[in-house]
Amino acid sequence: MRAGITAAVLAALLPLAAAGQNAPEAPGTTQPSPPLIRGPAVPLPPVPPPERLVSGLSQDQVAITATFTGSEILIYGAIRRDQPPPAVPPGIIVTVEGPSQAVTVRRKARVGGIWVNTQGVRIGAAPDFYVVASSAPLKEMLDPAEDVRHRISPPLAIRALSGGLDVEDTTPFTEALLRLRTESGRYRVDEGAVRVLEDTLFRADVRLPSNLVEGDYRARIFLLREGRVIDSDTVPIRVQKVGLERWLYRLAIHQPFWYGLMSLALAMVAGLIASAAFRALRRG
Repeated sequence: MRAGITAAVLAALLPLAAAGQNAPEAPGTTQPSPPLIRGPAVPLPPVPPPERLVSGLSQDQVAITATFTGSEILIYGAIRRDQPPPAVPPGIIVTVEGPSQAVTVRRKARVGGIWVNTQGVRIGAAPDFYVVASSAPLKEMLDPAEDVRHRISPPLAIRALSGGLDVEDTTPFTEALLRLRTESGRYRVDEGAVRVLEDTLFRADVRLPSNLVEGDYRARIFLLREGRVIDSDTVPIRVQKVGLERWLYRLAIHQPFWYGLMSLALAMVAGLIASAAFRALRRG
């Protein structure tokens, strides 16, 4: 009899439990929200500058021959913008940089009546050729912080010092390197050499000397507003020897033994020809 009573009570409670599960929430009560699943962060696209450079070269290859006396490259372009230009006129700076090489600068001193090398500083990377052309004086158009950031002026083109330093002050050595290469025409600053037309078009004629070395060069173009660099562009330039000069240069670099034998043989042949010519002149 007790079992029958228990079964009747359970049968009466089951509908009440089901009704409690389906009953609506009472006002003021909240249920915990399911956990949020976060995906990987998507980076925002970079904001394009308000003004952009479009540049080009008259030639991207320079051939060095036996009669090479220098060359000239025309660097031209335009400023693209999606809005009217600002009231302040733009500034354009063009740099042409040659391959960087390690250089050792030594100081000579007179010891016992003889000039000998005493102290030296090894510069890890210095471009063999470097020219800066601008539409205005650099001090007026380029902020010093921007100069340090982009390494535009010739003193900042020298990358770093390498090796152990046996001198306290390296400034005289770097200044001597800049002075020597400026005097030889390998470092140059041409202020006012860039012409800007109607605040949109620009051109710069960069003269290359005859003592260029073979390698990969690059031209950098900077657009400035109120001392700050707004946009920049880089264009490669290839300088290489061609013809017989290239063959002799490659032979001297990659096969110096055979180059030395060939030079010795040519010297002997030239000596024999000169000796025979002098004998013929004496007999005549």
